[in-house]
Amino acid sequence: MNQTRLFSPIKIRSLELKNRIAVSPMCMYSAEEGMPNAWHMVHLGSRAVGGAGLIVAEATGVRPEGRISLGCLGLWNDEQMKAFKPIVQFIKDHGSVAGIQLAHAGRKASSHVAWKGGKPLSAEEGAWPTVGPSTLPFNEGWPTPLELTAPEIQGLVGAFVHSAELALKAGFEVIELHMAHGYLMHEFLSPLSNHRKDSYGGSLENRMRFPLEVAKAVRKVWPEDRPLFARISATDWVENGWDLEQSISLAKELKKAGVDLIDCSTGGNMPHAKIPVGAGYQVPFAEAVRNEAEIKTGAVGLITDPQQAEEILVSDKADIIFIAREMLRDPYWPLHAAKKMGVNVTWPIQYGRVNS
Repeated sequence: MNQTRLFSPIKIRSLELKNRIAVSPMCMYSAEEGMPNAWHMVHLGSRAVGGAGLIVAEATGVRPEGRISLGCLGLWNDEQMKAFKPIVQFIKDHGSVAGIQLAHAGRKASSHVAWKGGKPLSAEEGAWPTVGPSTLPFNEGWPTPLELTAPEIQGLVGAFVHSAELALKAGFEVIELHMAHGYLMHEFLSPLSNHRKDSYGGSLENRMRFPLEVAKAVRKVWPEDRPLFARISATDWVENGWDLEQSISLAKELKKAGVDLIDCSTGGNMPHAKIPVGAGYQVPFAEAVRNEAEIKTGAVGLITDPQQAEEILVSDKADIIFIAREMLRDPYWPLHAAKKMGVNVTWPIQYGRVNS
């Protein structure tokens, strides 16, 4: 049988993934009061059965007001933590590693679920006040966020720490901090959404301060042997916005803070950005961050073919492949990819008859 990079294990700190295929965190908008339920068990569990090495649960609010929508997951109390436990255990029982993306949606919170357009909620629909680094709405027709004070920012650092502690109790082995897609930490990073005049705005050092404080604080409570990831948008795709050069600087500082891998996405902060979407269009960012910051990276974005994924890895453009939409189309993408590449992997015994 063939040997491939895609199906070779990778060790990060003391944790070994059986392959380099990760299920990207994708919002399901199917929770109530932030609670995971049977949908999340089936959605995440089926991808573990399907053979992915790492399963990352979707953007999970560290506070109720940090959710994108009323249907988003949360992890701010023990009840939610206990509801995650059987899902995490199922993932582990089927040979995968369970990760969770901790997030705060900032000025993009209080929105409709995706299939209802994703626009801001009205007061009658249960809208809540949003917050951000500055009083700059995301787009026309969006509410003006409240500008966070320095003490409130420190409170949010504490909220991320509390959620990390709950994630540990739930059994998760990887945390990914959401610093991308126009949500709160990305809003602080970009000069287009951060117009502050204090120590959290202005210079690159100041704009990076809050995300770095979160990373450092979470690393202190997250066990030394467990990996910590960060997802970034490597560019706003808008002139004078957040860009690759700044992303490399951030990645270097995140590495110093104890982050082990940068999950390289793009965009999401400016609604009218022109993004040249195409197969593997974000891979060059993962490659540049990997080479310049000397840190492991994950590539994501219209990676659909196993040979495409293999080329990214063998060319040292990234260390892990995050699969998103293709994994929604096919929960068993890793098993099908292995067959296509001539790699010997074990199907779940319950499904063994398909190979007989």
